[in-house]
Amino acid sequence: MIFSFFRKKKGSHLNTISFYNLENLFDTIDDPKTLDDDFTPKGRKKWSLRRYKKKLYKLAKTIAEIGNTETQSPPVLVGVAEIENEQVMQDLLASEPLANVSYDYVHYDSPDERGIDCGLIYHKDHFEVLYSEPIAVLIYEEDERRDTTRDILYVKGKLNNEQVHIFVNHWPSRRSGNTTTEHKRMIAAETMIRFMARIEEDEAEPNYIIMGDFNDGPQSDSIKKLIDTKTLYNPMEKLLTPDRGSANYKRSWMLFDQIMVSHSFLNFEKGTHSFAHANIFDEHFLTEFKGKYMGSPYRTYVGNRYLGGYSDHFPVYIQLKYNA
Repeated sequence: MIFSFFRKKKGSHLNTISFYNLENLFDTIDDPKTLDDDFTPKGRKKWSLRRYKKKLYKLAKTIAEIGNTETQSPPVLVGVAEIENEQVMQDLLASEPLANVSYDYVHYDSPDERGIDCGLIYHKDHFEVLYSEPIAVLIYEEDERRDTTRDILYVKGKLNNEQVHIFVNHWPSRRSGNTTTEHKRMIAAETMIRFMARIEEDEAEPNYIIMGDFNDGPQSDSIKKLIDTKTLYNPMEKLLTPDRGSANYKRSWMLFDQIMVSHSFLNFEKGTHSFAHANIFDEHFLTEFKGKYMGSPYRTYVGNRYLGGYSDHFPVYIQLKYNA
């Protein structure tokens, strides 16, 4: 089936770039090297092939519709987090309606103990991959054991023939508390800054697109350090309000999911892209419809109780206008 919103409006030069934390997108196969036992048919969550396929369809439907109101076409780039492996990426892109889109992906296995990774989905008609690599975030405990976390995915490519540097992030969580984990996210920010400095040895004004679930909000020290050191623009700062965000914890909104760009996207020059718009994709179908959590992301599980929703995060997106 060819969906009508895949037909890009003639004369439209807007390109949607999105990030989506897919909330534990695991297959049903037990990987003995990772802590994925809960997401198996015999695990605590009773994760079945039927539930897996249902989630794939819901996520694919969501991705296809992000930014569609403005562009009448699916996103050209989608960064994702909490993907278990390469097969899951393939299964997602083979699900309707994404199977009809000329998508490909970049993915590397990361050392995360649960086996969850970052990935980049890209539209082959608009984006060409030139180079990619995973960037290790090296965090060590007091006993010198490595605290394994997700790698940062780096992709260098051409967006409508303009060179860009893309970073997809999923920084260390706050599970043990913000104060005790804050330094880990600062290390992730510093890792990014050092890598970008290497790029700037060869390029005077690189085009950066930095996206991810940072587990820190726009006003956090780690995000501020990244923004201030590399003079980036964070359009997400204006989106967080007491009534809106990308995730909700104890009835408080957070905006850990963000997309930042270099100041080069604030200029207008023929043959380049200019920043046009930023938003949270919090459509009604992605939300809890009733009860005390009404309006919050409609997630797949609450603890071990299966709800059958999409994710505990809303996608976020920006749009870049191509200056023809």
